[in-house]
Amino acid sequence: MERVQRKIRCDRLPLAIYREVAAHLRQIKGIEVSLLEQTSQEFEYLQSQVGGLLIEYDGDLPTKENEQLESILAYYASKYNSWSNLT
Repeated sequence: MERVQRKIRCDRLPLAIYREVAAHLRQIKGIEVSLLEQTSQEFEYLQSQVGGLLIEYDGDLPTKENEQLESILAYYASKYNSWSNLT
């Protein structure tokens, strides 16, 4: 089965919240999450210390788990800022 990799970020999301999101997503069966390093060469106080999230799962992720994934991401997007895809 093909493995799906999603790289996403949320501007100005604090490190602690990235860790919280990752912890919630890891509770979903079949989901693996890791924090991406910040790639900016310059320190900016309002920027996150994290470059984003790498979310990995099998392409045949069951509907229930996929809905949980999207629900968690939507919750944090509504509370903080929208997620954007990284290339």
